[in-house]
Amino acid sequence: MKKAAIGIIVLICAVGVFLALPSNDYLRKALVHLTPKIDQYPIFENRVIEASDPEPWPTAAAYNQLSLPEHYREAFEKYGTVAFVVIKDGQLLFEEYWQDYSAQSHSNSFSMAKSIVALAIGCAIDDGYIRDVDQPVSDFFPEFPGYDGKLLTLRHLLTMSAGVDFQEAYTSPFSPTTQLYYGNDLRKVTFHMKEIEAPGVYFVYQSGVTQLLTFIVEKATGESISHYVSRKLWTPMHAEENALWSLDKAEGIEKAYCCFNSNARDFARFGQLMLNKGSWDGKRLVSEAFMTEALTPDTTLIYKDYNETNRCYGFQFWHLTYDGMPVSYMRGILGQYVLAIPEHNAVIVRLGHRRADDRTAQHYPADIDTWLSAGLALIQSSQ
Repeated sequence: MKKAAIGIIVLICAVGVFLALPSNDYLRKALVHLTPKIDQYPIFENRVIEASDPEPWPTAAAYNQLSLPEHYREAFEKYGTVAFVVIKDGQLLFEEYWQDYSAQSHSNSFSMAKSIVALAIGCAIDDGYIRDVDQPVSDFFPEFPGYDGKLLTLRHLLTMSAGVDFQEAYTSPFSPTTQLYYGNDLRKVTFHMKEIEAPGVYFVYQSGVTQLLTFIVEKATGESISHYVSRKLWTPMHAEENALWSLDKAEGIEKAYCCFNSNARDFARFGQLMLNKGSWDGKRLVSEAFMTEALTPDTTLIYKDYNETNRCYGFQFWHLTYDGMPVSYMRGILGQYVLAIPEHNAVIVRLGHRRADDRTAQHYPADIDTWLSAGLALIQSSQ
């Protein structure tokens, strides 16, 4: 018994020493905060994405004259919805908030931020900082020359077909995904990735790939991605509120694969930009050619998880078909969605704490059907 007690004490001391190592700071944070949450931005340093020319959404004639149908409320509450916004024909038609959230409350985008990074790449191409999506990554970072003679390009990063060894695991405290989120050295994690297979073959979702795109934006433009997005997108789209992009440390690098903190109204502007094919108020923010390709699944790729043709992912944007209608959308791990529905010229935004565990036949989280159905019901009732 005494030996067992001594063994436990030794083990506890060893774990304590291990966690005390500076390199394991991310593990200490992970143990304290556990899984990521939508309101965690205060635990990180943040950089402001300035909304320098704010304008509110124009309101529709039927603005909030309708209520969310009661039979949807159980699902809205089950998944911890905090915001639901519907934009129709460029006007605010409906909004509702829960749990003390409001039109101004910040909530984490999680991986919806990946779509914002893709838009920044499109802007950098338009500005001439980047040649095109087929430019080799090695032009910016020689550490990524390609695999077996095949160059790694920005297209491969944008389509998540980079062929690197990044493990996208959300439950393991030792995964690079956890290190990206809770760690203080994004550069170290990102440049630790190794090319292990030919790029441009398999679609494999990897957050480290988006973080590498962010380093490319920074190197190409000479600006932080927060400043560049503010200048090229957030301000021209007349976002009403400043957003916050969480950093790995003070004066550090944006956790740009995730962690763009804003509100449902302003997130909806990205949906409207999708509908407008890259323009806003008649001003071109991203080229139409880039937007079209970004929103179109790259069917030359194999979706590795399912061993079938990729029909759901373009340039960091997702795609699905609902009731025969194409829907392009941004997606975050806890059920953050910006859904653009061209057939109805509409945008639906849902923010919340959880999403469904089960997937549809198209491999998207099943709760998306609820948000689409509820939003379209409101749109149809308003007409």
